[in-house]
Amino acid sequence: MRIHEVPGNPGCRENRKRVGRGKGSGHGKTCGRGTKGAKSRAGAQRRTHFEGGQMPLIRRIPKRGFTNIFRREYMPVNLKIIEARFESGSEVTPEALRKAGIIHNSEQRVKILGQGDVSKAFVIKAHAFSKSAIEKIQARGGRCEVLPC
Repeated sequence: MRIHEVPGNPGCRENRKRVGRGKGSGHGKTCGRGTKGAKSRAGAQRRTHFEGGQMPLIRRIPKRGFTNIFRREYMPVNLKIIEARFESGSEVTPEALRKAGIIHNSEQRVKILGQGDVSKAFVIKAHAFSKSAIEKIQARGGRCEVLPC
């Protein structure tokens, strides 16, 4: 037996509906759309959350607050993590933090927070520092450099 001799599978495919081909086809005149109304018109589409003309849910719910479009988000990094992952005298930059697996993206703004103790001197370059972090870093002879945002 060859591929062209394999018998077909009758009834496995349904013929597409040919509309607008006269009364005898069963899909003539209004083409199965019924009469009048939004869904009977050409190009009839309704948005997915349309509620039949009723006031939509999103407009019935009270709105509160606002979104500040000038907000700056920082990735917080605590001193205890830097202490554990870096050697004394090393330069800690966003790129170095990414390589160490502390942050996911070196393009993120980084803020150094003062949680944990510091026993090593670091040169830390970040976009922002907390007051306690600056005090702890400088107390051990380290340096804090603020990167432009």
